[in-house]
Amino acid sequence: MANHFKLEIVTPQGVKFDADVESVTCPGKQGRFQVLQNHAPFLSSLEIGLMKVVDAEGKEHTYAVSGGISQMFHNSMRIIADTAELATNINLERARSAQQRAEERLKNREEGIDQDRARIALMRAVNRIKAVERV
Repeated sequence: MANHFKLEIVTPQGVKFDADVESVTCPGKQGRFQVLQNHAPFLSSLEIGLMKVVDAEGKEHTYAVSGGISQMFHNSMRIIADTAELATNINLERARSAQQRAEERLKNREEGIDQDRARIALMRAVNRIKAVERV
C-alpha cells in the first residue's frame, strides 16, 4: 500500500480539498512544517503563507492560506483555514491591485485607516502573488 493519508481543507466557504495525499507542507506559527503518513497526532495554528499539497498521484497543489488551524490524528489531517485559495484560481491582477491599495494605505497613514488591517491585507496580497508565481 502507498504512503498516503487523508486530508481535508475546510474554509468558511466550504470544503476546498478532500482526498488522500502523500504530504502536506504548511505555514505554521512556529515555522513551516511537513506532514507525512503516520505522523504523530498534533494540533497547530497556521499563519499567512503557502501550503503545498502532494496528492496520492504525486501532483503538487499550491494554496495561499491566511491563517487557521491544522490537526493530525490517526492518518487523517484536517485544516480549518480562514482562506485557502488554489494558486491556479487566483486572479493575479486582483492580487496586485490589492497589494497596491494596501501599500498606499500604509504609506498615506490617513485618519481612520486601521494600520494593522492594512498590513494584514498587504501580507495576504503578497502571499497570493507568490502562490501564482510559484505555479
